Amino acid sequence: MPPSPRPLRKLGFLTIGLFDEADPRRGHESTLELITLGERLGFDSAWLRHRHLQHGISSPVAVLAAATQRTDRIQLGTAVTPLGWENPLRLAEDLATVDLLSGGRLNPGFSVGPPTHYPNVRGALYPDTGDHEDFGHGRAERLIALIRGEDASDFAGTEGIEVYSRRVQPHSPGLADRLWYGAGSLRSARWAGEHGLNLLTSSVVKPEQPGASYDFAEIQAEQIRAFRALHPDGEHARVSQGLVVIPTDGATPEQRAKYEAYARSRTPRTLAPQGPAGLLFAPDLVGTSEELAERLHAHAGYREVDEVAFALPFTFEHDDYV
Repeated sequence: MPPSPRPLRKLGFLTIGLFDEADPRRGHESTLELITLGERLGFDSAWLRHRHLQHGISSPVAVLAAATQRTDRIQLGTAVTPLGWENPLRLAEDLATVDLLSGGRLNPGFSVGPPTHYPNVRGALYPDTGDHEDFGHGRAERLIALIRGEDASDFAGTEGIEVYSRRVQPHSPGLADRLWYGAGSLRSARWAGEHGLNLLTSSVVKPEQPGASYDFAEIQAEQIRAFRALHPDGEHARVSQGLVVIPTDGATPEQRAKYEAYARSRTPRTLAPQGPAGLLFAPDLVGTSEELAERLHAHAGYREVDEVAFALPFTFEHDDYV
């Protein structure tokens, strides 16, 4: 293969943290074991998905707090936290706390939009303010400002024996530089660039013209280029790609058959735009390391990045993830 225009610098992995409802502790412990294994193997980063009212990790920040006490080097991220479920001020406090516990290794990724199945959860989530919640970029801008240390209150000083600060406490210097935005559209990619964030791409993109002929990799590459064109760091702005990539070098014949069947079962959704938004899904990549390298090198989106966080499939067992 010819040399890549952006040789890979950072290799990470992403997991949903699947668990059995009858034994949720074991599933969470499995995720922590994978993170510590990743550090021992030399991975640069470990990322957790965020799932509400499902059998996946609903509180990645809490799980990553535990991971900070079991690891020393590996970067720890969320990919991504949907801000529609969060109060930006409270989330800023939690993120700063965990970042300090980690020694500055937290990489919070987030996105905006209404909570999934919002009409069904609104009564529990926002019973009194549901009509007034901002689920757009304004919510993200609040979080960014608070993490950067801008005022959260117009009062500061001593009241009795209590001392109050205008800004979120604790404040973690450097955390604002490690904020990531999960974008799947050109508009979102441009917004992330304009606001000086890092960019998380995944196996889902939204084309600008639904129904037109498309090439997933080219659309993703276009979004990355648009992001960097508006980012203060230009071509040096950080972008991480998160395709589902399953190497089979150390797999048993049974595992290889399982992985290939998994990918085949998900292939139909990659053949045409999906849902009202016309979302496009990338095929899962399964094969030997050599085969994967060739397929990635041919991927226009991959050629634009030098960081990856390959996604582990949703439904595998702990031994498969190992």
